[in-house]
Order: sequence, then structure tokens, then C-alpha cells
Amino acid sequence: MGEAKKLFIKTYGCQMNVYDSERMAEALGETHVATDRAEDADLILLNTCHIREKAAEKVYSELGRMKPLKDARPGVKIGVTGCVAQAEGAEIMRRAPVVDLVVGPQSYHRLPAMEQAVARGERALDTEFPEEDKFAHLKARPKAARAPSAFLTVQEGCDKFCAFCVVPYTRGAEVSRGAEKVIAEARGLVERGVREITLLGQNVNAYHGHAGGLAGLIHGLADIDGLARIRYTTSHPNDMDDALIAAHGTCDKLMPYLHLPVQSGSDRVLKAMNRKHTAEQYLAVIERIRAVRPDILISGDFIVGFPGETDADFAATMALVEAVNYGQCYSFKYSTRPGTPAAERPQVDDALASERLQTLQALLTRQQSAIQNAMVGREVRVLFEKPGRLPGQMGGKSEYLHAVHVHAPHIAVGTVARVRIVESVRNSLGGVLV
Repeated sequence: MGEAKKLFIKTYGCQMNVYDSERMAEALGETHVATDRAEDADLILLNTCHIREKAAEKVYSELGRMKPLKDARPGVKIGVTGCVAQAEGAEIMRRAPVVDLVVGPQSYHRLPAMEQAVARGERALDTEFPEEDKFAHLKARPKAARAPSAFLTVQEGCDKFCAFCVVPYTRGAEVSRGAEKVIAEARGLVERGVREITLLGQNVNAYHGHAGGLAGLIHGLADIDGLARIRYTTSHPNDMDDALIAAHGTCDKLMPYLHLPVQSGSDRVLKAMNRKHTAEQYLAVIERIRAVRPDILISGDFIVGFPGETDADFAATMALVEAVNYGQCYSFKYSTRPGTPAAERPQVDDALASERLQTLQALLTRQQSAIQNAMVGREVRVLFEKPGRLPGQMGGKSEYLHAVHVHAPHIAVGTVARVRIVESVRNSLGGVLV
């Protein structure tokens, strides 16, 4: 076998894309080694996300910046993967001659064969939703040591068809991986040094690869020796079943942090979004979860300026935020996604939407700061992930997903230790070992 080629992957968007990029690198591992410099690579992959505004245009802009690189080194191959690839595969091939291959998120197990075709001078396009399970065709994960936290995809696709969202069109229908395979992959990660696993899915709590649903999978993972922490994201309020809610009170390894998007506090807007729940039902779910785990930190998503949103609708969103008191949150101004139902509706004035977003974000920032500041004086358990910026400093995450830094020169990466919080600074906490 000749010298290995070099592979550069640029990842956009969600945690699932981070996981997918890892698996793509592993799929090509027999012929390629990773590099962190596009200039050195023989194969460049852009793993794209279609959620944010003008996602496709940003990909074309990035491809334009890579054209001089390819002009200087004609042997370099460039590929586009992920959700923009799925949505616009043929158009990318037509519009960007610099691109050699395009593959959607359900077909990247075919990358080695596609790369071989490209090496022969062909252009390769695969944006099908294959019948075979891509995970069954991916190679076993390598045994090299890795960071103490890892993502693990357990569910893909979504059947909810929210009016603003492209996921059902780019990731396909909901599909769950079998629990035995998920647990086997988790064991392999733990053997490589992973202490915390975040289970991923576009609608992860709709997971049905275990007879007990996501709760059953979590309890199965909790039996793995050496695995200290379990998290999951992203969830839909309608799929928070009794067993999953109960798991937050009975499974010690399930962390007290829940990302549960609601998008709006207005029932009228929620109906227009096709969310299939009301604000009252969402709040009832939060109440039930807090009943079994009172200290849980709630995170969420909001879209401001959805078509037809009135001042009264926005006021309802602000009222819901006040009622929940979010520890973390992500908020965005609505932007159209071609092909989704909401794209065809009359749009809210952009300046008004921007003003509402600023108002909402100010409230969310106050809530997040207050919850973080309230951690001072408390003891938490920190999973140390990497050295900090100062000599002898180590950084990690608390069970509530707050970033924590501690002077602990003798603490090893991957250690979980008790820490007393002594200060709160912007976006992080300072502590001392107990």
C-alpha cells in the first residue's frame, strides 16, 4: 500500500454533523489520514448544515475560496456532504465545477467507492435515501484513545414536519439504530477513554430501537462500567414519555440538563408551525420533569418573527420564557427555507423581527446569568476535558453543562471530581477541588 492521502473535513452546524464527520474520516481511514490544513489535503470535504439562513450560499462562497487552491494543485479533490448536499446535490455539481463529489448524510458509507471513482477522473453524486443501514456498512471504530466526551448518533430523521424546518427533506424519515449496536459502539468509546456520551438524534426522544424507548436505552448504557455520564439531544415535547421523564429521577448517570425546544409561546404560532402541542402542554412537561429532578437545567430554542407573528404572540413567548426560567437557550430570527410551507407565507417586517429578537435575547441572557451566578457556593461534579489557558489550570463541564475552570495541575483528563464553585465570570465558572 502506498503513502496515505491526507483528508481535511470542515464541519458546519449541529452535533450530528460532528459525529458524521468522525465516521466519514473513519470510513476513509484505510487510505487517508486527517490533516487540519486544507492546503495540505488530497481530499477536502465540506460537511454542511441547511438549518441556518443562506446555508447554501455560504457553501458556494467557501467553494469559491477553494478554487485557487485547486488551481494550484489540480490533483486535490473536493466534496460536499451533509444536508446542503442532500438538498441541492445536482445543482452543486452544475454550479460549482470545482466539486468532484457530492454525498448526502444517509449515504456517506459509500464514500470510499466514490473517492475511488473520483480518483479515476469521474465526478460522483449520491443523494439517495438508501434502503440499507449505513451504520451496518461503516467500518468498526478504531481503538485509538480519544477525548473524554463523545457524541453518538442513535436516531436520524424526523416525521414531525414543522413548517419552518428542512430536516425531513434532508435527513429523511425517522430511523432508530438497534440498541445492541448502540451499546456496543458506546462500549468501544468507553474503552478508548470516553467518560460521557451524548446521544444524538434530530428527534432523539422518538427513539424506538429499544423496547423501552430512549429510557430503556439510557438504562442499558448506564450499566457500562467506566461510563460516568449520559446526555441526549435534541428532543420534541410530544415525545417526553413517562419512562423518559422518570429516568431523570432514577438514573444517576443521566445528567440534570435537558434541551427541549418549544420555538414559540403562542398557541396560534405553534399551530402555524405545525408543532402539534400548546404552550400549556409544554409547560406541563417541564413541570413533570422538575417534579422528579428539581435541579434540572432547562435549555430551549426559539424562533422570532415567524410569518404572521403579532405583538400578542411575541408577548406570549416572553411570558413562557419567564415561566420556564432557562439556564441556556438558542434564539433566532426566522429565515425562509425554500420548499417548506412557511416560506410561502407573508413575512414579518425584518426590522420588527430584529427588535423582538433583541428583546427576547436580553431576557434569556438575564436568566442564564442569574442561574450561572447562583452556582457560586455550590458543589458540582466536573468532568475535566482539557488544560485551561493558565498554568496548572484544567477545564471541564459540570453536570449542568456549565464550563468550569480549576487550578488542578495533577488532575488527569477524563477525571470526574467534586468542585466547589467560588466565582462566576462570563460564560464560565471558577472553582476549587473539594
